[in-house]
Amino acid sequence: MQVPEEARVRRSQRDYSLPFKLAVVGEVARGELSYKQAQRRYGIQGRSTVLAWCRKHAPLVAIFRGDGPISPALAPPAVEPTPEQRIKQLETALREQRRQYEKQLRDEQEKNLLLRTMLQVVEEDHGIPLPKKSFPRPFPASKPPRQ
Repeated sequence: MQVPEEARVRRSQRDYSLPFKLAVVGEVARGELSYKQAQRRYGIQGRSTVLAWCRKHAPLVAIFRGDGPISPALAPPAVEPTPEQRIKQLETALREQRRQYEKQLRDEQEKNLLLRTMLQVVEEDHGIPLPKKSFPRPFPASKPPRQ
């Protein structure tokens, strides 16, 4: 089932602040994300926008890269994502989590089918009767005594 896509708001480069661009370029430069992953994560529409930012702002980001830890004075400022970007991040995380749960469900269903088939083979081919577990039904909830 496909989720209908909502109308997207067209955005221009003027919507992105320089600290935001530097933070995105920094993530790409550190290898945390590819430029396409950064584009999807932050909802950047242009196909080569992040790549262009990387080319343009690489000298600024090179200051922050080093072999050792980055000193707090040189670290790029923390950038709060806009509400639209945060929503996009959460939607992506939710889709990923849903995919994981669906995979777990399929795995458990396959495991259940395998175990049922094994029990059936033991009963039919080997003639070993396997008792079915019966769970006693709980007693109906008793009413508190009247006073």
